Amino acid sequence: MFDQDNELIAQRRKNLEEITALGFEAYPHRFSRTHTITEAVSAFGCLDRESLAAEPITVRVAGRIHAINKMGKAAFIRFTDGKSMVQTYLRKDEVEPAAWELFLRLDLGDHIGVEGFLFRTKTNEFSIHAKALAFLAKALIPPPDKFHGLQNKELRYRQRYADLIANHDVREVFEKRARILREIRNYFDSRGYIEVETPMLSPLATGAAARPFKTHHNALDIPLYARIAPELYLKRLTVGGFEKVYELNRNFRNEGLSIKHNPEFTMLEFYQAYSNYEELIDLTEELITGIVETVCGGTTVTYEGVDISFERPWARLTMQEAVLKYWETKPEGAKLETLEDVIAAAQATHCEINPKAGFGKCLGALFEHVAEKHLIQPTFITRFPTELSPLSKQSADDPNFVDRFELFINAMECANGFSELNDPLEQQRRFEEQMQARAGGDEEAMVLDEDYIRALGYGLPPTAGEGIGIDRIVMILTGQRSIRDVILFPHMRPERHQEEHPAAEPRTAE
Repeated sequence: MFDQDNELIAQRRKNLEEITALGFEAYPHRFSRTHTITEAVSAFGCLDRESLAAEPITVRVAGRIHAINKMGKAAFIRFTDGKSMVQTYLRKDEVEPAAWELFLRLDLGDHIGVEGFLFRTKTNEFSIHAKALAFLAKALIPPPDKFHGLQNKELRYRQRYADLIANHDVREVFEKRARILREIRNYFDSRGYIEVETPMLSPLATGAAARPFKTHHNALDIPLYARIAPELYLKRLTVGGFEKVYELNRNFRNEGLSIKHNPEFTMLEFYQAYSNYEELIDLTEELITGIVETVCGGTTVTYEGVDISFERPWARLTMQEAVLKYWETKPEGAKLETLEDVIAAAQATHCEINPKAGFGKCLGALFEHVAEKHLIQPTFITRFPTELSPLSKQSADDPNFVDRFELFINAMECANGFSELNDPLEQQRRFEEQMQARAGGDEEAMVLDEDYIRALGYGLPPTAGEGIGIDRIVMILTGQRSIRDVILFPHMRPERHQEEHPAAEPRTAE
């Protein structure tokens, strides 16, 4: 990696050796700053030339070198703390001889410390007139080209550190992500919710329908699974008396990749006792609209050239209504009340279904095929078939459906919430159905969680719960097309020896 045969790296290694020969530490332990560069620019960058000259302000700042402009016995160095940039003016006759010799051996990407007073140049640029120069770290690998940045997408994901150095807009995406998470916490904390942490390794892969990652605990000599959802643990806490809980959690699903899917992702899950799913629909509108207003400065976001309005109220359709609305060639009087109706609709729309799977799963497949791609504006889809919702409470007016919703934005499922099934006998029956499906080859079917059923036996009050996909919300609010652009370190195929570490086949790009 630091091969001397590479001329650029070899020269940088030589420069480092000469810097240490001058008496500077190769990698010093610290540098005492009075301000970050961002703080200095924010606090004093508004002052004019006369104000800076009248009352000299001395600062000690540090950062990474972005550009060097040498002019005989003077020089300008532009350097950055990652967020803001400033230039320092250095004169040979105004610094220690060793400091000037240090300057001559600096490279782009090196970290330096500067002490000096603030002033404005003849071109009125806010600058630091250096009186001392410190060496803090050598960049043995040249940074990406400052004019063209780092363009290769795959390289940017693999080397996020280089991506952040080269592309300032990438930093802005992740700063906005942090603000979104902060707003979520503020929202729930101010409403009496308690933030909790539940296990990331579980003896059962349960809480959602997905393929898990599996490992083994040596001391306990038991298999463990990386959690696919914290749902059942959070509802155990509600049984125990935590009436409002939430968790910002990492989930893991051993599935394919796409612009919407990463095997490790972030979810918000929350549960509220004595509530139903309709209350969570209102809460979700309020939460996300508030985040959009605070983080984006309004209620409309432009995503891939389309204006998405978060103005309340949002559209609400049952699953059946959504299919009928977007089925462009439906015959007059078309209905979706029976399996035969759904089969006929599937044939008319060229949707592949398995009639043996039953009414619920066929309706779900038809909805995905016909309606989902049209749900660009925020839309709640309600009235899900019971077969698709093993943890949801059945509707009071029709046991074939449950009290559940999913939120779609830009044709992506962004949230899933429902009134929780709190009948332990019914929950056991549904788990057993899932186990039968699993025995029939459905790898994503849930497993029986006896302890969860026991917890329900102690009495879960009427409760509503929801999960919101943080990565997808961040994609929309930052204008990023791929989930990899909002995850700092997305999973990638190995660079070398791929035959030794075969990766899962990717999903078809959506």
